[in-house]
This record gives sequence, structure tokens and C-alpha cells, in this order.
Amino acid sequence: MTSTRSISASLKERFGVEFRDDGLLGLALIHASFANEVPGASAESNERLEFLGDALLNLVVAQELFQQHPDWPEGMLTSARAALVRTETLAGVAESLSLGAYLVMGKGEETSGGRGRPSNLAAALEALAGALLLDQGYAAARRFVLAALDVGMREVADAPPPQNAKSMLQELVQSMGMPPPVYDIVEISGRDHAREFTAEVRVDDEVKGRGSGPRKALAEQQAAEQALHILQARA
Repeated sequence: MTSTRSISASLKERFGVEFRDDGLLGLALIHASFANEVPGASAESNERLEFLGDALLNLVVAQELFQQHPDWPEGMLTSARAALVRTETLAGVAESLSLGAYLVMGKGEETSGGRGRPSNLAAALEALAGALLLDQGYAAARRFVLAALDVGMREVADAPPPQNAKSMLQELVQSMGMPPPVYDIVEISGRDHAREFTAEVRVDDEVKGRGSGPRKALAEQQAAEQALHILQARA
């Protein structure tokens, strides 16, 4: 297994984080392809830690946004949280830590570009956060998450509050004399702890938008945004 010494040094230099249990740090870097491809080499992968870290990131980010923006309604908070914990954002942080270089994975996954795959990088960062939670508790893990997402948090604070696309679409179709939009979840994919929902929105019985996200509400927001662009272009 790849030594954790280098990533430990990187975490200490950037975030002041030092793992007490190197075994947890090592486990956070084991991709499922390695456990599947090399039976007996490792009984576990980082998937359980990823599940824990995903829940942790959502909680920490939601709490921080709630406290920083007391004037934002639920829809704005949801959109901001989604932007901060989305795969691309987390993968960018993981890439800055060179996590891909330390991932332990099967040869098939590696040769297909697995070390640079955003989903793998994001999952590794989530697993790292979950491992730190087990290693040192919530306070330390929360500090790590906020430090890792500091740039994104500041961008959210400086930018205008995200708008609720569903509310805007509702107002637009009403002004055009049409019935309210109707949303449908047309597809659900992914593992139990990492579901991906796909939604469609119908306006006047025609599909005007389609979106996807880790929660139904986010998928519907994306669908509403697409419908807004279409309808506003015609207005």
C-alpha cells in the first residue's frame, strides 16, 4: 500500500491536521477497485468512510451557511450548499492536495484515468473527512471541512444570494397565463448513500426542462433553471 507519509505532511502543512491513527488515513485512500481486484489484500475500501464524510460535509456546510446568512430562505441555502459540496468543488480541493496520486486502486481503474476522475477525487476527500471525524471527533473534522472549502465559502458570501429557480418559474408561467409547472422524477441512479435524481418539469403539458442532483429538490431546481432559459428566450 502506498505510504501515507507524504499526504500526512501535506495535510499538516496546509490544515494543521495530524492523524493519530494512520490506518484510518490509509483506509480513506483505498478505492473499491483495489479491494475487488486484489482479493485478500484489503477487506475494506473507502466507501463507508465516504458515506460518513458526505454526511459530515453536508452538515458542516449547512450549519455554516445557516449561521452566516440569516436572511436567506431555505431555497437559497439549499442551492448554496449544493454548489459547495458538488463533485467538481470537492474534486478541486482533492486535486490541490494531490489525493489522486495517493489513491490505492486496481490496475483497470488506474489505466482508465481513475486517478484524475472527479468522482474518485471527491469521494477520497469525503472519505478523508469521515476518517478525521472518527480519528479526532466533530470539532476537528469541522475545522478541516471549513478550511478545505474556505475559498468557496468566501465566494458564496461575496456573491448575490442564489435565486430560487422554481419560484421564478412559477411567477413567469403565471404571468404568461399558463397553469403551474408540474415536476416529475423520471430516473433514480447510484448507490444507496449517493443517489442521483433526474427530474423533468412540464409547462402547459410540455417538457421544458430537465435536471439532476443528489436530492430531488436540487434536480427540480436544475430543471426549473433550464425551463426558465427556454421560456425567457421566447418572451
